[in-house]
Amino acid sequence: METGQGEWTPERVAALRRRLGLSQAGLARLLGVRQQTVSEWETGLHRPRGASARLLWLVAEERAPYDAGGGAG
Repeated sequence: METGQGEWTPERVAALRRRLGLSQAGLARLLGVRQQTVSEWETGLHRPRGASARLLWLVAEERAPYDAGGGAG
């Protein structure tokens, strides 16, 4: 399995969060980070890296089949 391409820009983090229908606090809980961390990613103060970046890719990849209307059925 290949991870997503590119890096996590503030716009990509915010877009994923909105697509998931989560607040910053909700995304933080999902990823096991602080809400402040998500805020810092979205404002560009810091960028997700390491395990956090990998978790974002996993969440984004897991969500993609549902966004595209795919899946079993």
